[in-house]
Amino acid sequence: MNTVPADPPPSAGEGGFHAAALWRDALRIARLVANDPHGCGGVLVRAGAGPVRDAWLAALHAAMPKAAPWRKMPGTIADDRLIGGLDLAATLAAGRPVAQRGLLADADGGIVVVPMAERLSPGTAARLAAALDTGLVRVERDGLAESRPARFGLVLLDEGIGEEERAPPVLAERLAFWIDLTDLSVRDVEADADQLPRPPMGAAVLGEDAVTALCQASAALGVLSLRGPLLAARVARIAAGLDGRSTVDEADTIEAARLVLGPRATRLPPTAPEEAEESDAQEPDEEGADGPPQEPQPAPETDAERTASELEDRVVEAARAAIPPGLLAQLAEGGLRPKVPRAGRIGAAAASSRSGRPAGSRPGDARSGRLDLIETLRAAAPWQRMRGREGRRLVVRPQDVRIARFKQRTETTTIFAVDASGSAALERLAEAKGAVELLLAEAYIRRDKVALVAFRGRSAELVLPPTRSLVRAKRGLSALPGGGGTPLASGLDIAMQVALGVRRGGGTPVVVILTDGRANIDRVGEAGRAQAGADALKAAAALRATGIRAIFIDTAPRPQDVARRLAAAMDARYLALPYADASQVSGAVKALSQETR
Repeated sequence: MNTVPADPPPSAGEGGFHAAALWRDALRIARLVANDPHGCGGVLVRAGAGPVRDAWLAALHAAMPKAAPWRKMPGTIADDRLIGGLDLAATLAAGRPVAQRGLLADADGGIVVVPMAERLSPGTAARLAAALDTGLVRVERDGLAESRPARFGLVLLDEGIGEEERAPPVLAERLAFWIDLTDLSVRDVEADADQLPRPPMGAAVLGEDAVTALCQASAALGVLSLRGPLLAARVARIAAGLDGRSTVDEADTIEAARLVLGPRATRLPPTAPEEAEESDAQEPDEEGADGPPQEPQPAPETDAERTASELEDRVVEAARAAIPPGLLAQLAEGGLRPKVPRAGRIGAAAASSRSGRPAGSRPGDARSGRLDLIETLRAAAPWQRMRGREGRRLVVRPQDVRIARFKQRTETTTIFAVDASGSAALERLAEAKGAVELLLAEAYIRRDKVALVAFRGRSAELVLPPTRSLVRAKRGLSALPGGGGTPLASGLDIAMQVALGVRRGGGTPVVVILTDGRANIDRVGEAGRAQAGADALKAAAALRATGIRAIFIDTAPRPQDVARRLAAAMDARYLALPYADASQVSGAVKALSQETR
């Protein structure tokens, strides 16, 4: 995806040049999409709500034919509204099943705009992908079985924050264009005379050399999906037709590679070797004319082969030049784009019978949940003629009753149980404080909370109740003392109580224990390693019985067998990190949290 330097000057300097070029490309993409929405799949637009995104959408809308549909799709749209289903009012009036058109069928020949695409559910994304692939929507529900044409272009408005919130990859790879308008400001958006709508043109003929060049560029850039070169080929034909040409020329091929393949790059293409140019200037063979016979040289390239090779080189270089600056820097360092968790996965999904996000309905008893009246009537409507209804009375039987289903995302609460005893307390507390602050920095995006239990002396205490307030956390952490004995069992008991409270409230708890495992204070506050160790094992077994996920971080200078036994007793992930810093602890916690989601 294209990125530009933040807040560039409007018309001077390199930043201004990138901003102007990015906006010109965005307008060109709008015209290409308007000419053949379904042919190019659509556009993934990475940008927050604002005047820049609105200006681009307005340019796309203006470039579309006046009669072309323009539909805005809510992210929480129901299946019957998306793909069609039973028209309840018409069915009840007619006494027979009557179908209604869905949003995708209504958008045939036009555009579907999806705000907050990073929050699309997998089911909705799959239905959109199937419609993009086939150009049809098939309805098989409520006694209906029919297909309707749905050839539309999809505009995904990705408003995610950071790398963890992204539009569904299953849709992104089906869209020809990926653009990022995040760093553009209002002054970068200028009117363009070429922005005016143009009449749709037919697609041009694509030659074999252009196809080969696009495939070579895809391979050089590491574009593994075949959709990359296929979409680039379609875009080349659309570009040539839009400009009034019947055949695709070199400029169209280069433009398609630049706009479609560049943002998809996962590696840098190899640079053209210069050894061939130097081969003619090499010194003659030292053995002279009487030396051994030279190997036969390959036949010289024909003009057609040389032209095709030059086209491939130019297409690859154009695509390489179009790699976004941020991605280019990452690829230059040898790294690929990281795999990130699925967007919107905040907490664990939990079924609910009364509240949350609607998730369809199911047959059931109205006394066991919330009655879904519309779905109940929808289930009863097709059977009215067979049931012999009288007048306007609707006959509803128990098997027609539908109960609403809901899903809600639970918060993840990370509970740190920190050994604050002994001479190394300050080091361990610093690690815990840093990890807590790193996790809190992402609390807004991930909807996480943290809590802190410290055990030292003869008891343990809840220093920081579950919170996502950074100010409150820093205040509690700064006042935490260290030193004294190690009442490990008490620390585990309090951590388990906090975790159970979180779970009773609908949250997802994760317990992180930072200790060397050498307990010397038992549950009643008496000194003695034998009893303290036995109590710690009992507390670990009790924690395991609850099914709460845990991480045991051994902070001893050398890994301890007693720590491993405790980790096994509580079925916790064991990490021997005597030199762990805050980022390592935070990374381990986030990895385990993802497994619970």
